[in-house]
Amino acid sequence: MSAQTTDGAGTGSEDGRPAATAATAATAASRKREQQGWYFYDFAVSVYSASVLTLFLGPYLTSVAKAAADAEGFVHPLGIPVRAGSYFAYTVSASVILAVLLMPLVGALADRTGRKKPLLAVAAYVGAAATTGMFFLEGDRYLLGGLLLVVANAALSVSMVLYNAYLPQISTPDERDTVSSRGWAFGYTAGSVMLVVNLALYLGHDSFGLSEGMAVRICLASAGLWWGAFALIPLRRLRDRAVVPEPGAAPALSGWKQLVATLKDMRRYPLTLSFLLAYLIYNDGVQTVISQASVYGAEELELEQSTLIAAVLLVQVLAVGGALAMGRLALRYGAKRTILGSLAAWALTLGVGYFLPARTPVWFFALAAMIGLVLGGSQALSRSLFSHLVPAGKEAEYFSAYEMSDRGLSWIGPLVFGLTYQVTGSYRDAIISLVVFFALGFVLLARVPVRRAVEAAGNPVPERI
Repeated sequence: MSAQTTDGAGTGSEDGRPAATAATAATAASRKREQQGWYFYDFAVSVYSASVLTLFLGPYLTSVAKAAADAEGFVHPLGIPVRAGSYFAYTVSASVILAVLLMPLVGALADRTGRKKPLLAVAAYVGAAATTGMFFLEGDRYLLGGLLLVVANAALSVSMVLYNAYLPQISTPDERDTVSSRGWAFGYTAGSVMLVVNLALYLGHDSFGLSEGMAVRICLASAGLWWGAFALIPLRRLRDRAVVPEPGAAPALSGWKQLVATLKDMRRYPLTLSFLLAYLIYNDGVQTVISQASVYGAEELELEQSTLIAAVLLVQVLAVGGALAMGRLALRYGAKRTILGSLAAWALTLGVGYFLPARTPVWFFALAAMIGLVLGGSQALSRSLFSHLVPAGKEAEYFSAYEMSDRGLSWIGPLVFGLTYQVTGSYRDAIISLVVFFALGFVLLARVPVRRAVEAAGNPVPERI
């Protein structure tokens, strides 16, 4: 009997399968359940990115700032003269500077305590509450709008650190590209659903007895309610893992000190840092296009709000298929090559955008289609590729650095966009200035030997990467 116990012969489960097979199946089922819950945080939060940050808040907050502006067109937050047309871009920059202070601290705390889920809950519901509070943004309350944007954006960034850190724990190396791409597809599906509702409400606001401003405010607040409601699903399905505390590890450091400590640790993995540098640069361009496209459409191309809503809806619909298609391309050609192809497409898209004629919606829709096809896939594959470069046990801490590249340091692009407009007075010059982010990011990513980087992090190398 002892021999049987040692080698496993004759050991079975109640349904007749060998115990090892039953355990493997149970593990796979548990992993799939967590993956399905994990997808729903993208589903919950992507409505904020689509309806609030990409579509409604930029033009609306700009109009509120213009209503509060002086005769020269400037507002004066904290006594600083800011052109009303640049206020939204500067506020986005301020929000991510706050996120830089918070993300490393929260990431390290999550890794050391193993309690990602409670921290995710706090970040999610702070962000959802701030977004819901945008219902009260009206008149000349540009300071209120800026404050709510700063809080919501910072909370979003912190929550994404914790959300992304689950990816290496809930998927095997060969599953990562597919799981990450499905998460983005879920998110863009949610964005599409809510944009249809928003479009109906906005276009039909008169029939509902609403003013245009009230319709926009309802759309903003609905994103916060959606975020809070669907965040319940991942919070029920995801589970925390026990961790073994590092000897002598401090329970918490200040945000900047923790960032320095994380970067010092990452110096042991220079190839991971090389990928992060490339990602920081090209993703800064992606995030800036996302946040400023509606301002460009409204102010430079003189398009109606209904056109902008329809264009963003087109982006959301095509991004679902684009994310899944690029996930399949990664299985065949590898994530790195697929991302490089998407960066070339991004640069081409901005070049086309520079020459778009004003008051011609059909060309703006063509631009939106180009963005949609590459948007989700480039982000999803970047996330899954980075997950291979993270040493085990440091997921949240390293993803805090990743998220700073994703959101926390994405103040550079909006700042370049805002300064270019402030100097030239042209949104066309502002949009074409972003090409440099994609070109430089392409060059830096092409130089990263990703297989060696995965091996250096101590992780198994997928067949294609």
